[in-house]
Amino acid sequence: MNRLFRAQGARLFLQSALISLACLSGVAFAQYPNKPIKMIVPFTAGGTTDILARAVGAELQKALGQPVVIENRAGAGGNIGADAVAKSANDGYTLLMGTVGTHAINVTLYPKMPYDAVKDFAPVSLVAGVPNVLVAAPSFSPNSVKELIDAAKKDPTKITFASSGSGTSIHLSAELFKMLSNTQLTHVPYKGSAAALPDVMSAQVNIMFDNAPSVMAHIRGGKLKAIAVTSAVRAPALPNTPTVAEAGLTGFEASSWFGVLAPAGTPKEIVDRLSQTIAKALATPEMKERLGNLGADAIGSTPEQFGAHIKAEIEKWAKVVKASGAKVE
Repeated sequence: MNRLFRAQGARLFLQSALISLACLSGVAFAQYPNKPIKMIVPFTAGGTTDILARAVGAELQKALGQPVVIENRAGAGGNIGADAVAKSANDGYTLLMGTVGTHAINVTLYPKMPYDAVKDFAPVSLVAGVPNVLVAAPSFSPNSVKELIDAAKKDPTKITFASSGSGTSIHLSAELFKMLSNTQLTHVPYKGSAAALPDVMSAQVNIMFDNAPSVMAHIRGGKLKAIAVTSAVRAPALPNTPTVAEAGLTGFEASSWFGVLAPAGTPKEIVDRLSQTIAKALATPEMKERLGNLGADAIGSTPEQFGAHIKAEIEKWAKVVKASGAKVE
């Protein structure tokens, strides 16, 4: 009999504890957010990831009534910043503006990853799809994909390409170009697009496959010329610029994407609220126009859709990385 009472007491205690935890969780969600939210950008300021993070952060701040602080934590192709978020408290106050690099390319490109791109994160929302643009200084003599390939084949040591860092989609776009065109280009990595672009504009480095938002102002200002875009179809912001594929390199496609993630274990109620808030902001005509002018396609998604997208992209880019032979130690 005593054992029966003890068992019933234990069950009642457990039930009471679970109810208390549920109530606490509900209270925490009802109060969320009650302090500033930090969004980590795993690349330097001024690049596409930073531009999109600040645009989304401003919308979250307006909708949630709390400051959204952008923190740039660059290094290792985005892995340093992404890892910092993976190891942060899963309370909804630390977010990541992830990229195709941090959550698809790097999985295969780096022999050792400090985090698991799937298990260590809670996808919140896909934010935007962005084509890369093959750009060069106006003084660079090749004006087309064909002329660039001819120049590279004529002198395999002549053509240099800049990137925002080893392992980024910008780097891999050039590696895919090399593979499909059977050319040799010399990689000159920088710590972010903002550091690389001045050298491209001054022709210190010949070309760059940069994200559209980073280069649109320079293209419009005449400081860079757009030779081709890397997407499957022409970019609305650059309607007169051919795709690399239609310019002669059949099968070439290498677009970038960006999305918000939280640490794994972040309460579903918080993830869903953030996701819905971001998707609502991205669906407005103002936001679509703002990102469209930068060459980005505003998307928005559910957490489940974004999670499925990440898994599919890991498989896609694994094939590209392995075929190109690219590797970062």
